[in-house]
Amino acid sequence: MSTMIDIRRLRDVNRLAKAGAETVAEHLTQLTGVETEMEITKINVLDIEDLGAHLGKERVVGVNVPLLEHPHGTVLILFDDGSAKTLAHTMVGGTGDDEPGYSEMERSAIKEVGNIMTSGFIDGWANVLGRTIDISTPQLLRAEGDTIVEHSVESGGHEIALLFDSTLKAPDVNVEATIYTFPNIEEFVELINSIEHAG
Repeated sequence: MSTMIDIRRLRDVNRLAKAGAETVAEHLTQLTGVETEMEITKINVLDIEDLGAHLGKERVVGVNVPLLEHPHGTVLILFDDGSAKTLAHTMVGGTGDDEPGYSEMERSAIKEVGNIMTSGFIDGWANVLGRTIDISTPQLLRAEGDTIVEHSVESGGHEIALLFDSTLKAPDVNVEATIYTFPNIEEFVELINSIEHAG
């Protein structure tokens, strides 16, 4: 089968992204009781071998979640330290901006939000497709960006990464995050091509 995505199908990738963002916002609003919005500001497609140069050596915080069903692969949400701290403080309260690391409560909060964002994003995809996509247990990682990506794709078989730059907005809080998906390319193309048949 062809592993190329027709340029005309990019609107379907955008449709998946929008549905995912809306579902993330719904889940976070339910969790926190605070009205939350999520906006996808940019979508990029990169070859896996180009990711190291894209990410550089900046230390970031990531939540890595494997997909157990089509399109398989991994979803990785990356926050810079500033956004991760803001997120943690919003969830658990307190300040501590000058603390170099993360408390156990902060780590737990970031992991939980990352899990909610991933499951919401993928649930949005599943809703568009009229199916379910199960995910595995999230892992919290803090390292240089390229190291985290290497960890996320170590199972191999990934040719591309889909990057969704996003902003989470709540009263007095804006958090920047990038959602990386490393799908099985053949399964992802099959998924995109099935959208018109999914109702």
